[in-house]
Amino acid sequence: MVNDERMKALGLRLFEINAFKFGDFKMKVGINSPVYFDLRVIVSHPDVMDTLADMLQEFIADKKLNTSGGHLCGVPYTALPVATLISIKSNKPMLIRRKEAKKYGTKKLIEGKFGAGDKCLIIEDVVTSGSSILETVDDLRSEGLTVTDAIVVVDREQGGVQNTEERGIRMHSLFTLSYLLQVLLEAKRIEESTVKAVAKYIEACQIRSDGSFMKNGTKVVNELCRTGMTFEARADLAKCPLAKELLRLMATKKTTLCLAADLTSSEEILNLADAVGPYICLLKTHCDIVADFSEQFVRSLQSLARQHNFLLLEDRKFADIGNTVAQQYAGGMYRIADWADLVTVHSLPGQGILKGLKAAITGERSLDTRGVFLLAEMSTEGALTDEKYSTATMKMATELDADFVAGIVCQSKDLVVAPGQLQLTPGVKLEEGVDGLGQLYDSPERVVKDRGADICVVGRGILSSKTPADTARIYRDRLWEAYCERIGSVETNGASK
Repeated sequence: MVNDERMKALGLRLFEINAFKFGDFKMKVGINSPVYFDLRVIVSHPDVMDTLADMLQEFIADKKLNTSGGHLCGVPYTALPVATLISIKSNKPMLIRRKEAKKYGTKKLIEGKFGAGDKCLIIEDVVTSGSSILETVDDLRSEGLTVTDAIVVVDREQGGVQNTEERGIRMHSLFTLSYLLQVLLEAKRIEESTVKAVAKYIEACQIRSDGSFMKNGTKVVNELCRTGMTFEARADLAKCPLAKELLRLMATKKTTLCLAADLTSSEEILNLADAVGPYICLLKTHCDIVADFSEQFVRSLQSLARQHNFLLLEDRKFADIGNTVAQQYAGGMYRIADWADLVTVHSLPGQGILKGLKAAITGERSLDTRGVFLLAEMSTEGALTDEKYSTATMKMATELDADFVAGIVCQSKDLVVAPGQLQLTPGVKLEEGVDGLGQLYDSPERVVKDRGADICVVGRGILSSKTPADTARIYRDRLWEAYCERIGSVETNGASK
């Protein structure tokens, strides 16, 4: 009998390694889902692979499906390594089903040694409608094999059991989506509202074996869509500790304003930070343009950040190999890692740049107190950050380094789907337009509601004002009102401070 405590521990581990996540995801069956499973990541975690294979082997024995003379067949492709491990551990022969026959050689769809009438147990990772299982069943049966049962790691509970049963297949799932949600709720990884939102989605969107959808009403509302959720709810789903802290700070302080303090004098920056501090969540710096940069300047800036409750973002835009950025981040005259809570990073060098930055976080520094914003898009005319580049950047952000990437610098709400990551968008001004250097500007309302920005960067719109504090307050209020309208809330900042 599979132990419940082991089940819960494995469920939490799958969440920790990003094998499932919350957001707004397009599914294979053509609908959007608030939860996404990607068990392919387990191949990078041998301990998870081993534990899962052991538990599935026990589960098969519990269901009395470990009969003699039978074969195993993993549904391609994610279930193949899992089926292979079970085959080795249980000493049962395995078959491989190709998605399409080779155009050379034997041209077989089913590889392995078997005879007509042999039994075969199907292994699958995640089931929504059950279509992949049924495709595998058809190919196995066409070769004369007998197939009556399928073992599944996760059942999303959207019709798979019923659809496979109609074709004579009993589906047995180790986990259900509902069970995993309860495990996360008990462990305080998610809130009750998240469980209810997903349950509502499951109930409203069942899928028939022919691929058609059974919906309650005319539209399935995804209540876990990033742009429709509150910052408080999203904080519970953040993988990056700095993203969690920033989301809670924004909710408490009721501001989404980031000031770009692009000034060359430390005194001017400190005076500005003190004046606008009450209205911002982030202060963005370019330390290499500060003519009189010093350790005292940094200490004073940190003191103001604590006093006014905002974080420091150094807009360094790291873009070199891992070893070089590690030195740029931790060393030199700026020692950015010592004082900047967050830094901006180009994804051009690949995953190595994030590994290099992480390697520089040593001593008193901690990954819990440091994070990055990856640049997926830029706000200038003619930028070379095309769709392919942006997509690759998002893959970096959500796969291996979700614990370090607090958010994405971009212009489009369609890029950032994980509720726990933040969209930071530059180019915000009370009046829309283009400056003489090709910088594009959008209004606060357009950037927040149409473009999906969580944090909006304002520079010259405040810096050029004769009363920066008053102007910052205006930006803060308009941005916060747009955010409240986006999530369907009537809450605003009310009277000015």
